[in-house]
Amino acid sequence: MTDVVMPQMGESIVEGTLTKWLKKPGEHVDRDEPLFEISTDKVDTEIPSPTAGVLKEVLVEEGKTVAISTVVGRIEEGAGNGASSAAPVAKQAPTPAPPPAPKPVEASAPARPQPPAPVPQPPAPVESAPQPQAAAPAESEMGGPLSPLVRKMAREYGINLRQVPGTGAGGRITKQDLEAYMSAQGARTMAQSNAPAVVETRVLAPSAPTSAPVPRAEAPRARVEPMSSMRIKIAEHMILSKRVSAHVTTVHKADMTKIAKLRDRYKAEFQQRYGYSLTFLPFVIAAAVEAIHQYPILNASIEGNNIIYHNEINVGVAVALENGLIVPVIRNADERNVVGLQRAVVDLSTRARSRQLKPDEVQGGTFSITNFGSFGSVFATPIINQPQVAILGVGAVEKTPVVIDDAIAIRSMAYLALTFDHRLIDGALADQYTGKVKSILEGWSGEVL
Repeated sequence: MTDVVMPQMGESIVEGTLTKWLKKPGEHVDRDEPLFEISTDKVDTEIPSPTAGVLKEVLVEEGKTVAISTVVGRIEEGAGNGASSAAPVAKQAPTPAPPPAPKPVEASAPARPQPPAPVPQPPAPVESAPQPQAAAPAESEMGGPLSPLVRKMAREYGINLRQVPGTGAGGRITKQDLEAYMSAQGARTMAQSNAPAVVETRVLAPSAPTSAPVPRAEAPRARVEPMSSMRIKIAEHMILSKRVSAHVTTVHKADMTKIAKLRDRYKAEFQQRYGYSLTFLPFVIAAAVEAIHQYPILNASIEGNNIIYHNEINVGVAVALENGLIVPVIRNADERNVVGLQRAVVDLSTRARSRQLKPDEVQGGTFSITNFGSFGSVFATPIINQPQVAILGVGAVEKTPVVIDDAIAIRSMAYLALTFDHRLIDGALADQYTGKVKSILEGWSGEVL
């Protein structure tokens, strides 16, 4: 049985967080095959198996932080591919035959249904046919001409003048005749209203029962999940940097037209020769390193009341990961040309995203560069990577109309944003350094291939 321990991933690292087991108990693992993932304050990486065999025990659960050399699991060596480690299958008892299905009871044939007796229908109500409106009687039938007032009253009150007896000369209907007729009709209506009323009822078909509305489940207003170990470390470093350093950012515009034309000229050959693209980043790193030789305080750090000037220029390059950020270091960056710098950037960023970085590859940086322009950002104010005193950010290179010698021209422009620690670096010095980087980029005279 072989113990699997939490390794020490660097001299200053005393603990690690086991973030994920890549094998489950009972599964076979080969020697040097990734067994579990860990996260430290320096790097996230996969830990290979120290031997071949079957993972028998998991002693540390995912998400737990333990000290180095802690036993996190055990492997049984020489256990084959894991099939032999499985518990023997118990001999199965003979399955009893299923009981015979009960014989179905034959139902007697139903009697032939008799046609339903006709349901007596209620007699249809006899609706009185609408009486045709009588034509206006001739004035000769009314015993004489009708006055306009009588005609108007008859129309307004719907009175059939044939039913109104006239008392005027020659049987003519007068206003008084209409009023007397209307009074008589009103008395008759009042008498009918005192009689028991016949209420007409209608039987309505029962409506389908309306189902009660189903209450709609309310979506949760928030989702809570714990931070990853890497995110916790990033948060701690960011707060620490803001608390320690006096952050100031200065921004300069750089004309990248000359470098853009060089990239267009050599990018196909560069891709064919080296297998990866040529970006703007190695040019910026080369210019920043060259300017540091003139302004070495940008490559320093503070320890108490002392200034530490570093003899090596180790440039950290920020790499965005799926769940965070890491800054691997290009050591002795001033000894590399554009090709070497591009190769280092591709190698470190690729291995950072595949969790293959070594602890010493994320330590010892003396100056940092972040390329937020790769995500389309043109301007940002980066945070210093402690214990350094400066970080240079480069924005996206975009074609922009600019004024040159009182004429408008289209140039490839980018913003250079230098965040510096004002405890050590004054604004004038920071601007001088950034101006030097700008002049190197605009007047590039170095080789490409």
